[in-house]
Amino acid sequence: MLSSEVTETGVHLITLERPKVNALCVELLETLASTAAEIARDSPRAVVLTGGPRVFAAGADITEFTRHGGSGPFALAGDAEVSRIGRAFLEGLGAVAAIPCPTIAAVNGFALGGGCELALACDLRVASSSAQLGQPEILLGIIPGGGGTQRLARLVGPARAKDLVFSGRNVGADEALRIGLVDRVCDGDATEAALEWAEGFANGPRSAIALAKRAVDGGLEGSLEDGLALEQELFVESFTTRDAEVGVASFLESGPGHARFDR
Repeated sequence: MLSSEVTETGVHLITLERPKVNALCVELLETLASTAAEIARDSPRAVVLTGGPRVFAAGADITEFTRHGGSGPFALAGDAEVSRIGRAFLEGLGAVAAIPCPTIAAVNGFALGGGCELALACDLRVASSSAQLGQPEILLGIIPGGGGTQRLARLVGPARAKDLVFSGRNVGADEALRIGLVDRVCDGDATEAALEWAEGFANGPRSAIALAKRAVDGGLEGSLEDGLALEQELFVESFTTRDAEVGVASFLESGPGHARFDR
C-alpha cells in the first residue's frame, strides 16, 4: 500500500501505492502510522511524502463508511465503525506530523478530502501546476474528520478554511499558492521538486531543525506567553548539541553560511 526508502541524499521518501487513486482506507492509514513512527526513530533529516506522478490521494475510501462496502442494501456505518476510521486518520496523520524533521508533501494531481488533510499534516507542500486540492466532504453531507477544520484553518486562516469546507470546492495550484495552502508550484513532477527542496534540509543541522520544529508546532498549541517560554527552553537546549559547536565555531572562523554539519 506504500513504499519507503532513503535516497542517496539522505531524504526519506514515502510513496502511497494503493490503486487506483490512493484512497485512504484504514489499512493504509495504519501502515502509514507505523511507517512514520519507524522513520521518526531513525533520526531522519527530511521526509518527502508523495502519491506518485498521477495523483496524491483522492480522499478517504468512502466504501468504508457504509455497512456493505458500497453494495446494497445501502446503510451508513454505525458510530463505532466511523469512530474507528476517524481514529485511523487521527493516528496516521498525527504520526506524520510528529516526525521530528522537515516533511514535504509532493502533490501531483488530486489531493482531496483525506488526501488534502494528509498534505496538511506535512510541514510544507509542493504542488504540480495541474494539482487540485480541496475538502469536498460537505458535498456528501458530512464534515472533514482528518484535520480539515483544524490544520487548514491554522494554515490559511478561518475565513478561507470555512469557504473551502462550506463549499466543498476544489482549488487549483495557483489559488492554493495564493492563499497559502501550498508553498511552491512547479511545472513538472512535484516529487522531484520536493526531493530537491528536502535535500537542502537534509544537509542542515539535524538537531537544531528538530528543535525549531518543536518550538513552532508546540508554540501554536498554547498562548503566546507559553510559546515564548517553550522557545527559550529549546533555545537553551540547542546549545547542548553538536550542531551548535559546529555552527558557532564555523561562524567565528569563516563567517555565516559555511558550516558543514555532521551527517
